[in-house]
Amino acid sequence: MRILTVKMLGRAAPVACQVTAVVNLQQNRNMATLKSISIRLKSVKNIQKITQSMKMVSAAKYTRAERDLKAARPYGIGAVQFYERAEVAPPENDVKELFVAMTSDRGLCGAVHTGVAKVIRNRLQQPGAENIKVICVGDKSRAILQRLYGNHIISVANEIGRLPPSFLDAATISNAILTSGYDFGFGKIIYNKFRSVVSYEQSDLPLFSQKSVEAAPKLAVYDSLDSDTIQSYMEFSLASMIFYALKEGACSEQSARMTAMDNASKNAGEMIEKLTLTFNRTRQAVITRELIEIISGAAALE
Repeated sequence: MRILTVKMLGRAAPVACQVTAVVNLQQNRNMATLKSISIRLKSVKNIQKITQSMKMVSAAKYTRAERDLKAARPYGIGAVQFYERAEVAPPENDVKELFVAMTSDRGLCGAVHTGVAKVIRNRLQQPGAENIKVICVGDKSRAILQRLYGNHIISVANEIGRLPPSFLDAATISNAILTSGYDFGFGKIIYNKFRSVVSYEQSDLPLFSQKSVEAAPKLAVYDSLDSDTIQSYMEFSLASMIFYALKEGACSEQSARMTAMDNASKNAGEMIEKLTLTFNRTRQAVITRELIEIISGAAALE
């Protein structure tokens, strides 16, 4: 009996060690799973706090941007009406075009910037693109267009979007356009036109050279217009249209960012619910497995 007992203990000892090792390995794996889920759940909660804060900030900025836009609309509308009433048309013999992409340096606002860049990119893919040059207002349009159409970009304006746009910013951009050295016959300012809190669309404002304005058929409607007066007004009208486009773009950007952050907060909330459910189920499975092991071990000792 003593020899049999010794042999049985000798065989049972390695088996017990193996079972203990398997149990410890399973516990370690479950603890790693619970820890990873807990870390991810915490990170998603932090992201939700950030997106909610950004939504509140964008809502406050949107209110101010919408108020400023109402005061800036007469500048852009008045400048465009001058070209319409004078029936200014692009010259037939000048094929050089200029596009001004009105974006900003900031992201996390949906497809606001990519929409403007897409309009210009589609035009650059058509015949005659070798006669087109682009001025990027904001770093986002430059980043989108530079990879494939970098040779068309002649100037970039940075530091746009961090503060509300002012007429001084518009005057600086218009001066950069006039002193760029590119003698264009016709051009467009591509910008985002604000429609509602959840809607905006890409629109454009015309750009004409001084020769086109002087050759307009109905320019005689405006009395006492010499070359110096026309040049001064064109400089002012260009700054006015850019100022109007900046205000429209800022309002569209803030409304789009507010909507994007709201959607991001909702998505984070759904992820938090799913991760919480997964965490609770995993933790319950670990507790149940440990109870089964304890009960099985106690039953084996009896």
